[in-house]
Amino acid sequence: MLNWILCLPLQEEIFRLKMNVTQTILGNYSKRFYAPALHFEENNQWKTHSWGKFHDLVAQTTAALRNLGVKPDENVGIFADNMPQWIIFDLAVMSVGAVTVPIYATNSTEQAKYIIDDAQIRVILAGSQKQYDVLIELYAQGGSLEHLIAAKKTVELKTHFSYYFDDLIENQAADLQIFPRKDEEIASIIYTSGTTGEPKGAMISHGNFINVFKSHIEFFNFSENQKENSLTFLPLTHVFERCWSMFVLYCGWEVSISENPKMIAETLKVVQPTMMCSVPRFFQKIYIAVNEKIENSPWYAQKIFRWSISIGSKASEFRRKGLKMPFFLSIKHKIAEKLAFNKVKAQMGGKLWFMPVGGASITPDITHFFDAIGIHLTVGYGLTETTATVTAFPFVNYKYGTGGRPMTGVQLKIGDDDEILVKGSGIFMGYYKKEEETHKAFTEDGWFKTGDAGALDSEGNLIIVDRIKDLMKTSNGKYITPQMIENLLTNDNYIQQAVVIGDDKPYVTALLVPNFEALKNYAEEKFNLKFKSFDELINFQKIKDFYMERVNSTQAHLASFEQIKKFRLLPADFNMDLGEITPTLKVRRKIVFDKFKLLIEEMYQ
Repeated sequence: MLNWILCLPLQEEIFRLKMNVTQTILGNYSKRFYAPALHFEENNQWKTHSWGKFHDLVAQTTAALRNLGVKPDENVGIFADNMPQWIIFDLAVMSVGAVTVPIYATNSTEQAKYIIDDAQIRVILAGSQKQYDVLIELYAQGGSLEHLIAAKKTVELKTHFSYYFDDLIENQAADLQIFPRKDEEIASIIYTSGTTGEPKGAMISHGNFINVFKSHIEFFNFSENQKENSLTFLPLTHVFERCWSMFVLYCGWEVSISENPKMIAETLKVVQPTMMCSVPRFFQKIYIAVNEKIENSPWYAQKIFRWSISIGSKASEFRRKGLKMPFFLSIKHKIAEKLAFNKVKAQMGGKLWFMPVGGASITPDITHFFDAIGIHLTVGYGLTETTATVTAFPFVNYKYGTGGRPMTGVQLKIGDDDEILVKGSGIFMGYYKKEEETHKAFTEDGWFKTGDAGALDSEGNLIIVDRIKDLMKTSNGKYITPQMIENLLTNDNYIQQAVVIGDDKPYVTALLVPNFEALKNYAEEKFNLKFKSFDELINFQKIKDFYMERVNSTQAHLASFEQIKKFRLLPADFNMDLGEITPTLKVRRKIVFDKFKLLIEEMYQ
C-alpha cells in the first residue's frame, strides 16, 4: 500500500507545505508504470527499469536505509560514478527525510575525507572498488563512517560493516514511505569543487529543487505529453547534471546513464537520446573535429560543406527569430541536410534536439555553427548556489554571445564591480557550518553575490565577462578577461588546454597543452620528426614556430594589450588527481600558477 502522502490529491495545503522531492518525481509512476524510467548498461548489455520497477527499487532502498537507522536530517553520502544505483539511492535518502551529500568519484582520499568529516557521514554508497577502498582507508582512521554500501557486486568487500546494494534491499517492502518535508528543509548538501580555497557545502532545499523544476517547464513550455530520453554525461555529483536528470524524471521522461564518459561517442549512437546537457568543451571538440575533417577533404567536399553551412546559417536565422522559412530556402536547406548535416547529427545519435550547455562560457561561433547544422545549443548560466540554471536561451529571439535571459521567477541585477546579483526560489539556504561565508555571499538586502562579472543588455540578456577573482589587470592598467582568450585558443584543434597569465604583469602570456594526438600526426606527416616523448616533441623549434603562427592567427582581432606575447608548451594534460583541474574540468589557477612558477617567471625575464 502506498504511503498516505502519495494518496492525498485533494489536500493541497499539505502538498504546498510538505512536498518531498522524491514524492514529486515518483508521483509519475502510477500513470507511467510500464514506460521506461532508467536506461543503463550492465555486463555490456543495455537494460531498462520501468517506472514501476524504479518506484519499487526506491521504496526498497528507503526501507533498507531506515533499517540502518538513517533518520530525517541525517547526512548520507554517495561516492560513485554515474549509475542507476546513484539515482535510486539519492531519491531514497531524500524520501527518508535525510540529506544527500554527493562526492565526486574522482576525488582523492584527502578530498573525500574533508567532506565526510565536515558532513559527519555515517552511511555512504560506494560506486567502484576504487571508491570503496578509499572509504575503507578512511574508516580505519576513525571518524563518522559506520556503513559502507557497494553499488555493484564486482566490488570486493573487506569488512563486516560493508554490504552489497542488491543484498541490502532484497526482501524489503516496496511500500514507499515518504517523510514529508517543507520547502525550506534541506534535501542535499552539494560541495563546490573549489577552484580557490577549500570546498563549501551549499545547502539546497526541497523547495529549491521543486521550484526550479517548475520554472523550467514554464520557461521552455514543456508538455507532459512529450516523450524524451536524456543521456547523463556529466557527473551526477555536479549540480548541473543532477538537477537536469532530476528534472527529466520530474517530467516523467527517461534518463539514460553513461557510466564511462570516455565512451560518449559510442554511447550516443546506441542510446540515441533526444536531450543531453553538457559543458562547452564537448561541443568545442565536435566543432574542431568536423572542421578538421572538412579541411582534409577533397576540394569539392569542402565546397559542398561551406555551401551547406551558408544555407544552414540563413535557415537558422529564421528559426531564431521564430519566422517561417521561405520556400526556396527550405528546399535548399533540405538538400544541405542530406548532403552534410545528417552525417554530423548521426554521429550524435541522430535525435538530439535539446542540449543545455553550461559550466563555462562558449564562443558565439560554436553556437552559431551548431544552429546552422540544425543542432540547437541552449546556452545557460548558473551555479551550485542557484540550484543550477539562472539564465538560458529561450527557443526564439536568443542572442549569440550571451548567457540568455532570466528563467521564470529569477531576478537579476548588476552590482558593485559589475558583479551579477541574483534573487529567486532557486537560491540556496547557505553554506553548511559556515555562517560567516554565508553572510558574505549575500548583500544586505538579500541578493546572492555570484562572484561573476557581467552586464545586462537592452533586451535583458545576460553577458558574462568572467569570474571576478579571475579578471586580470596588467601592470599597465589594462583589464584582461582570461576565459574569453582561453576559449579562443582551445577552439584550435591543436590546443587542448590553455591558461592565460597577465595579472600585474607587463604583458599577457600563456601555458598551452597541445592536442597531442593531432600534433603527433602533424609532426610526423609535415616535418617527418622523430621523437621518443611529447616533452621532446614540444621542444623542436619547428613545433614552437607552428604554435606561434596558430596563436597569432587566433588572436589577430584582439586588442594589442590582450594578445599573448609569449607562451610555453606543456608536455602533459592538466591532471585532476594532482588538483590542477576540478572534476568539471575547470582549471585551478592558483595550483597551476604555483606548479609552473619558474616557467612563468621565465616568460617575463
